[in-house]
Amino acid sequence: MAVAARHPRPRTSWRQVFTPGSSVTESWLWQLAKSHVLAHDTGYHQLVSHWLRTHGCVEPYIIAANRQLSRMHPVYQLLHPHFRYTMEINAQARQMLIDAGGIIESTFSPGRYCMELSSVVYDKFWRFVMEALPEDLIRRGMAIRREDGKLGLAIEDYPYANDGLMVWDAIKQWASDYVKCYYSCAEDIIDDQELQGWWTEVRTKGHEDKKDEPWWPVLDSHESLVQVLAAIMWVTSAHHAAVNFGQYPMAGYIPNRPTTTRKNMPPEMGGPDSKEMRAFLEEPERVLLDTFPSQYQSVVVMLVLNLLSSHSPDEEYMGTYQELVWSKEEKIKEAFDRLKSKMIDIAAQIDMMGMGIPYSISI
Repeated sequence: MAVAARHPRPRTSWRQVFTPGSSVTESWLWQLAKSHVLAHDTGYHQLVSHWLRTHGCVEPYIIAANRQLSRMHPVYQLLHPHFRYTMEINAQARQMLIDAGGIIESTFSPGRYCMELSSVVYDKFWRFVMEALPEDLIRRGMAIRREDGKLGLAIEDYPYANDGLMVWDAIKQWASDYVKCYYSCAEDIIDDQELQGWWTEVRTKGHEDKKDEPWWPVLDSHESLVQVLAAIMWVTSAHHAAVNFGQYPMAGYIPNRPTTTRKNMPPEMGGPDSKEMRAFLEEPERVLLDTFPSQYQSVVVMLVLNLLSSHSPDEEYMGTYQELVWSKEEKIKEAFDRLKSKMIDIAAQIDMMGMGIPYSISI
């Protein structure tokens, strides 16, 4: 639970820490401060957690797969279901959502700097090796790697991590079983020209700005290939589902997740006798409403989030789609059946853990 909120400003700018307080004025200032923090967090969610990680950075995998892998290649067949509609969705987003002056820039913080922010975050923080759930949790201080190699959560009651790690383990086991069926030894992986060509293009063309980074995995073993495939499948399935499909239930009510703020904090705009501060003291609720997105902005955001949160009529869920060739390979069929059974069990466990919780979105 947040206990204080502060605007991140240069040292020469106005700064003030806000806490819940006990007086009416302190309580209203706390509500306003939370609105500003939430607006920044909502912008980060949309531009980084959603667009950058699960859409923009996924494109190189898809383009390279279509250029370097034949449709009969086992890695293409494994990843293809996870790439479904991504390029079409991204093309539409560039025309209607993230274009200059478009919906995102006009309704989300930080306005016309939205895509610049996304690009800067990619440049400063994106690392392929951090796309796997365990490494992502460790980077964010939500988990530690114990001496026995197992993961320990910093917060035990963290539904995203608890549920996600079950799904991650199932994905990684499926990738491991799959890879072992097609590659009997490390040399088979190293000598696969299509596979190596795909991964080289991902690194040197798709993510050319980062082609010389030392953290890129080398596909020279079962372990490295499994980790790469599992990370891609995780981001394009469970991670995307977590950051996308709950958007309307969580943020469709604008005061719960305002996407931008139209006014600065009253103390920032002047002293206790300033016009802005007097207006706040007289009608704090009006100032809060005027800080939220406008009615027009709110309606647009609600429509967009409702659309993004909707499942396609022909949605395919993990463990339900099976390539025809898998049914003809006994070992692959058995591995897929294990994945299917595991996903059914995980869904049942998540439903059971969610029973009695008075809200549908777990943080």
